[in-house]
Amino acid sequence: MSKETLGIPVIAIGVPTVVDAATMANDTIDLVIDSMIEGASKDSEFYNMLKEMNRDDKYKLIQEVLYPYFGHLMVTPKEVDRLIEDIAVVIADGLNVALHPGIDTKDLGRYIN
Repeated sequence: MSKETLGIPVIAIGVPTVVDAATMANDTIDLVIDSMIEGASKDSEFYNMLKEMNRDDKYKLIQEVLYPYFGHLMVTPKEVDRLIEDIAVVIADGLNVALHPGIDTKDLGRYIN
């Protein structure tokens, strides 16, 4: 869709609805590591090992482990349909307020009252 094909200006808005499985696993492990760092004694070898861990190497390792089994697996939340419905209302309301001077937040959908 474009101005050339439709004859009117077109606004495209992308909303990511998937995430790379390796990124999700990496972020989860980072949260665990951060929690262990908080609980470890600052003068312990374990604390130093966690602080010195190269997180980029960890991410690459996760990718290497997952790829043979799943390829570049992308995952989506099970409630993706609801997420899309909700974000569509938010985007539509934002566009309406931005593009129509007569519309105020009191005129918006179910999220802003």
